[in-house]
Amino acid sequence: MKFPIGIGLFFFVLNCSNVELVDYWKNPDIDIYSPKKVLLIGLTSNSEVRQQFEDQLKQEYEARGVSAQTSFTYFKSSFTTEKKTEEELNALEDTLIQDGFDTILFAKLIGSEDKIEYKKNYDGFDSKDKKFKEDFLKYQDAFYNPDYYNEYTIYHTETSLYCICPTHPRELIWKGYFDISDPESINETVHDYARLVILILEEQQLISPDMEEYFHEDGAIQ
Repeated sequence: MKFPIGIGLFFFVLNCSNVELVDYWKNPDIDIYSPKKVLLIGLTSNSEVRQQFEDQLKQEYEARGVSAQTSFTYFKSSFTTEKKTEEELNALEDTLIQDGFDTILFAKLIGSEDKIEYKKNYDGFDSKDKKFKEDFLKYQDAFYNPDYYNEYTIYHTETSLYCICPTHPRELIWKGYFDISDPESINETVHDYARLVILILEEQQLISPDMEEYFHEDGAIQ
């Protein structure tokens, strides 16, 4: 199901060109969801990226009045590097509920693929040339000229929101699939990814908006 991007989110996506929502699913039984305490988990072997991503989400949730804790501070450092059994994860959910958590946000990398993007008119030929010899001359070195194409990698990620409410079924609320194209700056990419996740959850009414972002000091909408 493709995401109907709102105007504000649309402009953010344009500015954040290397992070894109490609698909999502929302539980049809849930219209509005208001988490009280969220555990944030980024599953990656890169501890620096994991901590930065979780910290960014923590700031976003707390700015909206929601208590949030990172897995980086809640668990032992070996949590994401050791395999867990189903029984251990059931016990973990019970512990989280006892500690007041009602929601888990879980993000992970699910794959990557190398891409080749061919440049257009790199040699200066007129794009309206219609003769065979012009067409052939234009593309004959496509296989060995490095100036003709760009190689890059797309990383496929998945972010899921789960309810572990004690009075409701422990179930999936929302799942989104994102593509990250050839990130040059890890810091900027992690920030943009976390920010885009939050904006989409706002659009889906799965988190309250940060009202400070919508109002000036004089009360006018930004």
